[in-house]
Amino acid sequence: MTPFFSVIVPAHNIGMDIRKCLDSIKMQTFTDYELIVVCDNCDTKMEFEIAMEYADNVIETNYGMDGLARNAGIDAAEGEWILFLDDDDWWIHEFVLEEVYRAIESMPIPVDMMLFDFIWKNPPANKTGYYHQTIDNVNIAVWSKAFRREIIGNTRFPAIPFTSDKPFMDEICAKRPSAYPMSKLMYCYNYMRKGSQTEEHARGGEG
Repeated sequence: MTPFFSVIVPAHNIGMDIRKCLDSIKMQTFTDYELIVVCDNCDTKMEFEIAMEYADNVIETNYGMDGLARNAGIDAAEGEWILFLDDDDWWIHEFVLEEVYRAIESMPIPVDMMLFDFIWKNPPANKTGYYHQTIDNVNIAVWSKAFRREIIGNTRFPAIPFTSDKPFMDEICAKRPSAYPMSKLMYCYNYMRKGSQTEEHARGGEG
């Protein structure tokens, strides 16, 4: 039976800390979803072993890039809608999928993207710590949205080590998708976690 949602998590040397991310998914009250964890270029088997406890599908890749790991998840996804969650972030409550589902089902006409708000953990100095998405203020981060699988279609993330969200979203937006801002806080963005690809990039690494 086709799940309503596919949730895709790329894992990259996160170790035990991935449990917080996966626990926030498993605690969801809405259960018609599949969880796909893509263990990408991990130095140990720890992420894979933990992912096996939680996920419906665990994929191993050696890209070393979140975007390409997400592509592997998209290719495997069977859900009508797709959500992305990064391995060091988490959903802030157990009603995320339920609220997205209810919003989708309440739409008078089909929509292609659902937008939700997020908070920053350890925000940079120029950020307020809260991001409210509207039609005129859409964040490029793919984890702040739910996508109808049909609007993604053949669109994939490019093979670049950082900011692959932007070209992906540029291609999605070129399709002129209909979007609905839910105005609900859903996501915690763990900005600049030590060892994250964002932090590695800021230090001039290859992450």
